[in-house]
Amino acid sequence: MAMEEKERIIIPDEHGDEHLFEVLFTFDVDETEISYVAVVPAEQIDDEEVEVYAFRYEENENDDFTLYPIEDDEEWEMVEEMLHTLADEEDIDL
Repeated sequence: MAMEEKERIIIPDEHGDEHLFEVLFTFDVDETEISYVAVVPAEQIDDEEVEVYAFRYEENENDDFTLYPIEDDEEWEMVEEMLHTLADEEDIDL
């Protein structure tokens, strides 16, 4: 069985420092047509507990994408519920 290579992305923080993250999931919400991505810091991927970050994202025609923070509590609860559902399916502990 071959190990699937995970997608990695670099996300700058508020100070402009770049950090490497591994993509756990991407998913779309049909009702709102909004796309989301869940990532974990690459250095934490093998840790017992990982910190999961989720963002809204939009792709452009160059296959680049822009990340947006989730600031609405109701939106965050929906994303968190979806993350737990996907994690259960993938047998990942969040």
